[in-house]
Amino acid sequence: MKNKILTFGLLLVTVSLMSCNEEKKEEKSPVRPVSYQEVSFLGGEAKRTFSGTANTDKVINLSFRNNGIITEFNLKIGQTVKKGELLAKLDNVQSRLNYENSLSSLNSAKSQMNTAKLSLNRVRSLYEKGSTSLSDYEAAKNQYRTAVDTFESAKRSVAIQQEQIRYGYIYASENGVIAAVNAEIDENVTTGQNIAVLNAGTDMQIELGIPENMINQVKKNMTVAINMSSIRDKTFSGKITEVSPSIDPNTSTYPVRVKITNPTKEIKSGMAANVTFEFGEKQTITKILVIPAKSVGEDAKGNFVFLIEESGEKVIAKKQHIKVGKLSSEGFAVTSGLSAGQKIAIAGLQTLLDGQEVKLQ
Repeated sequence: MKNKILTFGLLLVTVSLMSCNEEKKEEKSPVRPVSYQEVSFLGGEAKRTFSGTANTDKVINLSFRNNGIITEFNLKIGQTVKKGELLAKLDNVQSRLNYENSLSSLNSAKSQMNTAKLSLNRVRSLYEKGSTSLSDYEAAKNQYRTAVDTFESAKRSVAIQQEQIRYGYIYASENGVIAAVNAEIDENVTTGQNIAVLNAGTDMQIELGIPENMINQVKKNMTVAINMSSIRDKTFSGKITEVSPSIDPNTSTYPVRVKITNPTKEIKSGMAANVTFEFGEKQTITKILVIPAKSVGEDAKGNFVFLIEESGEKVIAKKQHIKVGKLSSEGFAVTSGLSAGQKIAIAGLQTLLDGQEVKLQ
């Protein structure tokens, strides 16, 4: 009996220890990024805020145009480079071997051309003296033309192989700053493989996506207001420079680019930005709240949205039941449950949970 009690006790201890270990192994789930929009009125005072990302206006992906092992690598994140500066090079073993073979072929072709020319001169002299036939003379001319063509082809091959060797070098095409490094010295890389990113632009821009129900109101050269989540209490102005005529299948939005007209060094590539558009005539004030149709979900209690609320340093998605009215081209009219200026999630409602921590994008 004592043995059974002892065995049972050991089992309990083992289970407890396993439970503790399992609890320790539990890792914090990653914070889910969400797209959001501010609730606003239909018609007059129609303001819409969309999230985007800051980038320089010229981003160059650096890559080799050849295969090989990197033997020189002068790239570090944040490094300032000048146009024409050597950034990386390959061993170029195969390219150099091909170049040497092409030189050998060129020398051989040159020798054959010279021999054919001497033969042609000799046969021509004999033909003019009547000591050889016309067919021999024509054959000598054909041999010389063939030798010349072979020599010209060999010259082009040498030039091509020289170019192949140059494909194993990367030079800075513009002045700029290295924003990302994706390779290391002694690494074997392939043609077109991205090894680094060069920010070569002088202007900062915001890249964002506009939903289809709003894209027709977005025009080139429109002015907008920009707020950076990482730069508090500062508002920047911007101007729309590009509006895509086709939808991005990955985001189901239309890509738009906005140039920051009063940039500062505080704005870095990759920073999250909120871009506010103002549509309609200010004289007309239609007090009807409207939200995108895709931001509205439905459960047993009725329609709902996910409010985006800041709680200290955390951003929380909170489920909020609402009442909706008519559906228009701009979305659902809201009769109760929301007020202007509140932020709501506009995508991925099926995977959001009430009280879930999220990050804005």
